[in-house]
Amino acid sequence: MEISEKLLCLFSADIEAEGDRHVVEVPRREVDTGSVEAGETYRVALIAADAETVTEEGGESASATGRDEPQPPVEPGEIRYVEVEDIGKQGDGIARVERGYVIIVPDTEIDERVKIEVTEVKSNFAVGEVIE
Repeated sequence: MEISEKLLCLFSADIEAEGDRHVVEVPRREVDTGSVEAGETYRVALIAADAETVTEEGGESASATGRDEPQPPVEPGEIRYVEVEDIGKQGDGIARVERGYVIIVPDTEIDERVKIEVTEVKSNFAVGEVIE
């Protein structure tokens, strides 16, 4: 399955019936730390849960192990070039990589392109330190 470079977020959700409509809930973290803003309109793609099974090491699917969320696209110690797109509430630079995943880069400015080392990785963001 090919995934667009324009993908802002990826998550699993149930479809809830509410009267004459159905609702897909967007996790709060996607609004708080991602590229999604409340009140905006987005194009949504739905993929059946059994359409493609992602296999973890050991042969169990991600949902069988309780980890049905996508894994971060970076690892601690990884070196990357990133472009700072925004400044966060704390004044740190924000860069986005695959799937809109956020990397916080302290002491940077908007439009600055820097070489970083990823120092901390969480499920919905990472922290990188400028090395060049």
